[in-house]
Amino acid sequence: MAAKRPPIQLELDLSPPDRGEAPRAGASEVETAMAKRAAESPARAERLMEAICDWENVETAARAVMRNKGAPGVDGMTVKRLPEVLKARWPQIARELIEDRYRPQPARRAKIPKPDGGERMLGVPTVIDRMIQQAILQRLQPEWDAEFSEHSFGFRPGRSAHQAVAAAQAHVAAASTMSWTSTWRSSSTG
Repeated sequence: MAAKRPPIQLELDLSPPDRGEAPRAGASEVETAMAKRAAESPARAERLMEAICDWENVETAARAVMRNKGAPGVDGMTVKRLPEVLKARWPQIARELIEDRYRPQPARRAKIPKPDGGERMLGVPTVIDRMIQQAILQRLQPEWDAEFSEHSFGFRPGRSAHQAVAAAQAHVAAASTMSWTSTWRSSSTG
């Protein structure tokens, strides 16, 4: 019979509000699980937001949103109005973003039909919020995309599900060729 293993224990160190943080009498020897929060440099975050708000980046993002079209959000604004609204309001919006005061509008709820009959709820952001999301993506994606494995195909620029299937088929074909070759060699030498 195998020796009985002790149960894995995890204790959260949540002190009651009326007590200090000194160890309690009779406290167990279980290590407290604590996450370490890395200090974020406000200067780096501000520079990143300034790069996101750069007019050239915003224009590229606006073109992408206009190319994708899409329905208006809760404010009723269409993508056709985006250039004129950006010219009038972008300095204020950029300042709010840099100062961490910008708050996106609620998404408009829409029901879209499913192929099998039912309906699916969809959240439609405003055109301005979609443009800001696109501007953020354009600046962040080059930073994080370099960290992904070359074998990762999900939601990456220039990659598709078809490429993932083709790569998987190539791996299977290579493995079966290697297996057949090793089987043939072992049977011919024996």
